[in-house]
Amino acid sequence: MTPTENPKDHLFITRPNKAMVMLAIPVLFSLIAEPVTGLLDTAFITRLGVSPLAALGIGTSVLSLGFWVFNFLGISTHTGVAQALGRGDTEEAAKITGLALIVAFALGVMVVCVVWPLAPIGSRWAGATDPDVINNAVLYVRYRLFGAPAVIMLMVVFGTLRGLQDMVSPMIVAVGINVLNIGLDWVLIFGIGPFPEWGIAGAAAASAIAQWIGVLWAIRVVVRKLGVPAAIDFSKTLALFKVGGDLFIRSGMLILFLFFGTRVANQMGPQAGAAHQVIRQLWIVAVFIMEAFAETTQSLTGYFFGAKMIDQTRRVAWYGTLWGIGTGLFVAGLLFSTTGLVINWLLPDDPWILVAFTAAWLPTILSQPVNSLAFITDGVHWGTGDYGYMRNGMIIASVTGIAVLWGIEQSGSTDLGLVWYATILWVAIRAAWGLVRIWPGVGKSAPLSLHLRDRS
Repeated sequence: MTPTENPKDHLFITRPNKAMVMLAIPVLFSLIAEPVTGLLDTAFITRLGVSPLAALGIGTSVLSLGFWVFNFLGISTHTGVAQALGRGDTEEAAKITGLALIVAFALGVMVVCVVWPLAPIGSRWAGATDPDVINNAVLYVRYRLFGAPAVIMLMVVFGTLRGLQDMVSPMIVAVGINVLNIGLDWVLIFGIGPFPEWGIAGAAAASAIAQWIGVLWAIRVVVRKLGVPAAIDFSKTLALFKVGGDLFIRSGMLILFLFFGTRVANQMGPQAGAAHQVIRQLWIVAVFIMEAFAETTQSLTGYFFGAKMIDQTRRVAWYGTLWGIGTGLFVAGLLFSTTGLVINWLLPDDPWILVAFTAAWLPTILSQPVNSLAFITDGVHWGTGDYGYMRNGMIIASVTGIAVLWGIEQSGSTDLGLVWYATILWVAIRAAWGLVRIWPGVGKSAPLSLHLRDRS
């Protein structure tokens, strides 16, 4: 899709399924690149023992809380650029991107300053009790923090490119980042040639280096497409945070639930914590497969909504939902069929880890179709800018889910499966909340659902 193309000539109007697939496939490869690298990190660190593996789970959980709470910048940039593209206003798209990048860099520096001294406390909050696990987790977090500004800036740049419906460039950059990350992992974790063996710190350093190279590469692509904005309107900074406030709260509640789940798992013991880390990485890979259609749905929804083509916006919601559900069922089948491979390749040789994993694996599989509905409806509401409604749904789901997790923690149970059944409840509430906003349509402020109810 080029900035000058007429919305009425868009491929989705005549070939909706082809348009969805053509946009979703490169998004899929760009989204799964990082969690696949996370799985390879897990496989590398597994060779170092149970404590480093549990520490990796703790460290990534702490960093998720520090990084991804700011993904509102990527979401709002994606929607803003998509709607500007629908209006044919490329200068506005460039201004949105420029301001968001400056804010992202500032927030990244802030994350470094705040999380660095709090890393030991954060590791304990995440459930680490063993001193060796805590020390390894702190080491991992602090090395990864050097890449914090790059991580948040990448959210913005990828949001811009997807808003422009250029799904290929983020894919190329993401794959490049993660290929570099894997190569650096091997060198820095185990030590090759002149490089010393850094262990878990090497995995963190590899990620930070690759992310900085990637963000510079991606910014160059955006400048080539949109140019440099004539001026940055800093007066819109407050408006950006106001729009992002709902997404900030929503993202914070999402990460808080996942963080609390990791905490409960680790308090069940190092074996449960290690099993949870493996399942969590696989769950993230599965979620990102579904997120490919959610990102595509968001981009198309924002584009047609910006062009005031509500009938097409409505069709995007319908086709996105169908593709999302189908993907969720496919992923569930894929996880079930690869159970043996997961056990043989990703789990340390420890019978108690296998017991914990087995209890949690079935609910992980069952959660996939429900996940798909939650993420697809997110994409529709992000595209229309209905952030407040999604914030409220996430608050309700996360408060309910955390209350259940707290009950599991207080019971003293060591059944990791309970953590993942709580996760099913969490995503089911989110899916139902997002779905009723579209069909039949609830609330006076829902721009898309109002049109759905008023159609002839």
